[in-house]
Amino acid sequence: MTDERHDTDAPLDAYSRVVAGVAAELTPRVASLRVPHPGGRAGEGLGSAVIYTPDGFLLTNAHVIGRAERGTAQFSDGSTAPFRVIGADPLSDLAVVRADAATPSTAELGEATELVVGQLVVAVGSPLGLTGSVTAGVVSALGRSLPVSTGGRPGIIEDVIQTDAALNPGNSGGALADSRGRVVGINTAVAGAGLGLAVPINATTRRIIGALMRDGRVRRAYLGIVSVPMPLPEKLRARFGRASGLRVAEVVPGSPAARAGLRTGDLLLSMGGVAVSRAQDLQRLMFADAIGQPLAITVMRNEALVDVIAEPAELVTA
Repeated sequence: MTDERHDTDAPLDAYSRVVAGVAAELTPRVASLRVPHPGGRAGEGLGSAVIYTPDGFLLTNAHVIGRAERGTAQFSDGSTAPFRVIGADPLSDLAVVRADAATPSTAELGEATELVVGQLVVAVGSPLGLTGSVTAGVVSALGRSLPVSTGGRPGIIEDVIQTDAALNPGNSGGALADSRGRVVGINTAVAGAGLGLAVPINATTRRIIGALMRDGRVRRAYLGIVSVPMPLPEKLRARFGRASGLRVAEVVPGSPAARAGLRTGDLLLSMGGVAVSRAQDLQRLMFADAIGQPLAITVMRNEALVDVIAEPAELVTA
């Protein structure tokens, strides 16, 4: 009987060991942020942030920072440090702040593209201002889209991670980690009962983080199209070695795409020699180095391949 009970409890023990190990690893490396309300209003906003460089840079959400320039970070050992905002990017809901005092050691950033649905993840943050709170769950879905808005212009955060690890107010900006304690996402929103969303750590967001550290903002290129994935015709699947492209659902009048001659209904196949089959593929190309530069675009139109040249403009977000 004793052996049977031990065998039954073993999976739970293993699960508990993993979660406890991640909690011990990350709790000292996730801070609670207190951010003054704008305009001198009484009170302050609460959120979380992840220490990711030895010289005091912390990663959080843009919506946690808002329009603030400074605030206070509190760590799990009770120590505090004032911080200043280095830069925020509402279109990715990421922000970088820097502590003006010594901080604990850094968390390791992982790679969200390695996640699979059903994988164990652990959320560490400061819900309701309670520093060092830990919840666990699984990756419920990948590749979600999260609508955002800045300066009246709508946008979409792509490749968002959906998890059932419990998130509450104040968890925003905290860490979503894999079983090895690597931060694979920054918790950003509660999508509903039992559903949380996190901005992934991947090549695109690393580029955004780098731009925020360097320039305090992210310059983006603007093409002026709305696109949706669409299956490729069978003959093009074999030719291009993939199953889908991006159908142009809308072309903004007067935009670089309109001036280049792109039309609603065009099926985008490649841009700048890079295959595009998801909105994320297009998004990865629309950074500062594309602004004002000729961009070769291949589309299928009326069963014929058509090449056009567009010059993306700079996206104005405010």
